[in-house]
Amino acid sequence: MLKRHWKTFYLLFVVMLALSLVFTSCKPTTPGTTPTTPTAQEKQIKAGFIYVGPVGDYGWTNAHDVGRKYVESKFPWLKTVYVESVTEGDEERFVDRLINEEKCDIVFTTSFGFMEGTAKAAKKYPDKIFEHCSGYIRDKNLGTYFAELYQMYYLNGLMAGALTKTNKVGYVAAYPTPEVVRHINAYALGVKEANPKAKVYVRWLFAWYDPAKAKEAAESLVTEGVDALAFTEDSTAVVDVGEEHTKKGQQIYVFSHYSPMQKFGPDAVVSGQLVDWGIMYEEILRRLYTNTWDNRDYWWLAKEGACQLGGEFGVPINPKFIDELKGKKINDPILGEINIYDLIMKRNEQMKEATVLFDPFTGPIKDQKGTLRLKTGERATHDLLWSIDWFVDNVVGEIPKSQS
Repeated sequence: MLKRHWKTFYLLFVVMLALSLVFTSCKPTTPGTTPTTPTAQEKQIKAGFIYVGPVGDYGWTNAHDVGRKYVESKFPWLKTVYVESVTEGDEERFVDRLINEEKCDIVFTTSFGFMEGTAKAAKKYPDKIFEHCSGYIRDKNLGTYFAELYQMYYLNGLMAGALTKTNKVGYVAAYPTPEVVRHINAYALGVKEANPKAKVYVRWLFAWYDPAKAKEAAESLVTEGVDALAFTEDSTAVVDVGEEHTKKGQQIYVFSHYSPMQKFGPDAVVSGQLVDWGIMYEEILRRLYTNTWDNRDYWWLAKEGACQLGGEFGVPINPKFIDELKGKKINDPILGEINIYDLIMKRNEQMKEATVLFDPFTGPIKDQKGTLRLKTGERATHDLLWSIDWFVDNVVGEIPKSQS
């Protein structure tokens, strides 16, 4: 009998000892000590952003900074820093600062001209992550990303072609990069579809941010009879020109660039192209946080939600111009007779669809010299669009090889 009780007591002792060891192992780490493996809650990431323009430019840089603020407010484990107005070619010096002084884990460089410096920095700091916006060089620790807007430029072109009274549509362009050329062509394709008689006239600035030059170029185009303007320049200068002329009784239709600008030209801004960089930064940083980051090339368009139509978010077309667009009709080979407003809404939905039911760069498309670049029914590939160096046939102007 005692023997049986002793065995019972022994078993109870073993069980209690085991439970004691389990509870001891589950105790929180003593303050001041570091666990072997940090928990998800303890992990922190610091991201640095290098901007080519000032954050108050209301264009490209402003849109990136809105995205930075979005992810910083969304993720409690994220801290961000930025440097603005960095000259292309000088980015490596600022990468050094962000890595060595700010202790950043990842650096985003947000201009095409930062590409070579970013690639060198990725080699220099192999234990850090780099993301370059609009470039094509990748490495083990260097990815690329871009919110591509050509679909929205095409939709703006439809509006410009429908609204112009002079058949002269203008484009104030920053640099002759493939990105800008692609956008001019998409805009011109939309213009031609809505109005085969209209031409697109181009003025080059050789600057991403130069309000004075942009204003001068816009005024020059208006003087030559242009009454619709799109642009790639990171200020509201072109919008200002359009609004000033419109208020004086000369209606100039303007299509704004990257950031919401309708408030600066309520009587001139018809629409524009908007970017939500925030959702792209969210995707990249979440992957870094969960150790699933890779060096993929992000190429997000309408269907991913990165690119939107409008001069303000949630306002695809300024209500002031909707009736005028509804009054202009064309015959589409598939849709039949349709007004421009309905065509824009239809095309926008088609481009958002998972398989992208419509693409502006679908042949037949000829260049300025009459050379057939895309055969009937042929869609441009990513590589063609990424390296495009020719204008479509209704563009007036040349693609310069250099500023001189």
